[in-house]
Amino acid sequence: MTEILDDKLQILRSHIDEIAKDLHDLTVDIGHHELRQTVSELRNRINEPFMFVIVGEVKAGKSSFVNALLSTGKEVCKVAPQPMTDTIQQVIWGEKEQVININPYLKKITHPVEILKEIAIVDTPGTNTIVEHHQEITERFIPSSDLIVFVFEAKNPYRQSAWEFFDFINSEWRRKVIFVLQQKDLMAAEDLPVNVQGVFQHAMKKGIEAPHVFAVSAKMEQEGNHSESGFLPLREYIRENITGGKAPALKLENNINTCRNLNERIGKGINDRRKQWEADRKFRLDVSETLEKQEGKSLRQVDMLVENLLAGYDRITLQKEEELVEGLSFFSILKRSIAGIFNKKAGAQEWLEGLAKELDQQLHLELQNKLNDNVADLADSIQQMAKSIDQKIHNSETILRNNHDIFSDIAERRATVMGDLQETFTKFLNRPENFSADQLFPDKKPGTASIATGSGLAVVGIIIAAVTKVAVFDITGGVLTAIGVLFAGFTSAAKKRKIVDGFKREVEKGRTQLQEELSTKLRSYVTNIKLKIDANFEDFDAMLDREEIQVTTLEERQGGIEGRLINVENELKTV
Repeated sequence: MTEILDDKLQILRSHIDEIAKDLHDLTVDIGHHELRQTVSELRNRINEPFMFVIVGEVKAGKSSFVNALLSTGKEVCKVAPQPMTDTIQQVIWGEKEQVININPYLKKITHPVEILKEIAIVDTPGTNTIVEHHQEITERFIPSSDLIVFVFEAKNPYRQSAWEFFDFINSEWRRKVIFVLQQKDLMAAEDLPVNVQGVFQHAMKKGIEAPHVFAVSAKMEQEGNHSESGFLPLREYIRENITGGKAPALKLENNINTCRNLNERIGKGINDRRKQWEADRKFRLDVSETLEKQEGKSLRQVDMLVENLLAGYDRITLQKEEELVEGLSFFSILKRSIAGIFNKKAGAQEWLEGLAKELDQQLHLELQNKLNDNVADLADSIQQMAKSIDQKIHNSETILRNNHDIFSDIAERRATVMGDLQETFTKFLNRPENFSADQLFPDKKPGTASIATGSGLAVVGIIIAAVTKVAVFDITGGVLTAIGVLFAGFTSAAKKRKIVDGFKREVEKGRTQLQEELSTKLRSYVTNIKLKIDANFEDFDAMLDREEIQVTTLEERQGGIEGRLINVENELKTV
C-alpha cells in the first residue's frame, strides 16, 4: 500500500514539476526576474524533504532552537554572541556530517539524524539584522518553505520588525506558521503565560485561525530537562501533523499552493494589463467619436457659411436683375437714346457699364460682410476639434503604473508612448503648416504672409478667411467679367432678351460654381484636419494592437496553468 501511495505521489510530483516548468517559462516571457527566480527555487526543491524554515529576529535563539530540536548533542547550527554571516543554513539528512557551501549566502549541513529523513530544517539570519542581504535572502527562501517556525524572544515577542516580517509571510505567501517563544528560562514562570496568550491573540487578529504557540527553552532541553523545556508538545505536534508518512503529501500540497500563489499574482497583473488596455481602447474610441462629432459640427458650419454667402449672392444679383429688366424696357431705352443725342454719358451702353460696376461693388461688399460674420464660427469649430483631443490625451486614465508588481516594464513602455503622444500632439498644434490649405489651391497659396506670422491653431481663422476669399472672388470675378462682356455687346433693343437671359445664365452658373467649389474646398479642409489629428495616434494604435494580442495570449497561458493546478489538487485529495 505504501509503495502504491509513493508511486501516486511521484506521478503527482512530476505533474507539479511540469506545471512549475510552464509557470517558469511564463515568468521568463513576462520578464519578471524575481518571480522567475522564485519558481526556479521551487522547482529545485520539489524533490527535497518537507522544509521547516526558522525565522525571527537576531538573537531570538533560532540556532539554539534548531540544535535542541535535532537533539544530536552537537552544535549543528553555529551559535555566536553576534550575527555570524548573512548565510542561510539548510540542515538535511546525510550519512555523514558535512558542510557544503552552495553559494556565499547558502550552506547545506548534512547529518545522520533520523528526523531529517522526513524533514529539512533551514536556519535563517535575523529579520532585524543590519548585515547586508539578510532579509533579502530570507524572503527569497520563504516561498519554498513548507512550515514557517517563527521564533520570538519569550520575554519580548512584540518587536515590530518581527511582526512586519510575519505580515509579509502571511500576506504574500500564506504559509503555514507556528509560533515559538524561545528562552523561556529567562522569564519568571508567572509572566510566561501572559506572553504566550499575547502572541496567540496577536496572531488571531492577523488572520491566523487557532494559532499554535509553544514556549520552549533550548538551554533546558540540551541540559536534559525534557519535561520542563517545552519541546515535548512541540515534538508531538510535529509527529501528529507532519512526520509519520504525512510529509510528502503535505509538501506536494504546499508546492501546489505556492504555484497557485505565483500564478494568481501573475493573473492579477494580467488583469491590470487587461483593464489598462480596455481603458486605452475606450479612450481611443472616444477620440475617434469626438473627431467624428467635431467634424460633423464643422461641416455644418461650412454648410451654414456657404448658405449665407449664397443668400447674399442671390439678394444682390436678383436686385440687379430687376434693375436690368426695368432698364431694358422700351421706354427706358427710348429715353436713354434721346438723352444720348445730347449727352453721350447718358446712353444705354454707359448705363449698362454703370450697372455692372454697381453689381461688382455691392456683390463684393455683401459677400465680404457674410464672410466676416461666419468665418469665426467655422474657425472656432475646427479649433475645438483639436483642443478637445488635446484635453482627452492629457486626461487619459492610467491604471498600470510604473511601480506595478508584475508589469512595471509594460507600464513604463506605455508611459513612454503616452508621453510621446502628448509631446507630438503639442508640437502638431503649434505648427502652422499642419493647418495650411495649400493642397486645395495648388496654383495659389492664400494667406501665406499672414500664416507666417501665426502659429498652429491661431492661423485657422486666417487660413479659412483666405480660402473663402480666394474661392468667392475668383468665382464672382469670373461672373462679373462674363456679364461685362454681355453688356459690352449691347447694340439695340432687339438684343434685350439675349442680354437678360445671358445675365441670368451667368449668375446661375456662378452661383452653382460658388456653392460646389467653396463647399468642396472647405469640407475637404475640415476632413483633412481631422485625418491629420488622427494620424498622431499611429504609435498608440500599434501599441493597442500589440497589447491586445499579448494580453489575450498571457490570459490563456495563465488560465491553463490554473486549471491544471486545480486538477492536480483534486487528484492529491484522493491519495
